[in-house]
Amino acid sequence: MSKVTYIDFAGNTTELDLANGMTLMQGALMNGLDGIEGECSGSCACATCHCYVDEAYLGKLPEISENEDELLDSTVSERLPNSRLSCQIRMSDELDGIVVRLPEEQS
Repeated sequence: MSKVTYIDFAGNTTELDLANGMTLMQGALMNGLDGIEGECSGSCACATCHCYVDEAYLGKLPEISENEDELLDSTVSERLPNSRLSCQIRMSDELDGIVVRLPEEQS
């Protein structure tokens, strides 16, 4: 299990322990966390699981795929240099402690 901290737009924090291999989107949805919709159920097709990854963890993430990159260009909330889709981030020991901020809106 690895720890992830989600910070919603209002600044409220939720800390969850997720099994390695689970995506940040799956963890949020399974725990009823508001702020991540995941309309495509994690198939990297909708961008409703947009998040902002704490810069300390950006270098530990896999490279953005072409598909994810294109979807990030269509997010409702502003795309920033640390924007990622939470369905594409799988928990691992290396990501233990990751912090992600959620945008104001997803769709």
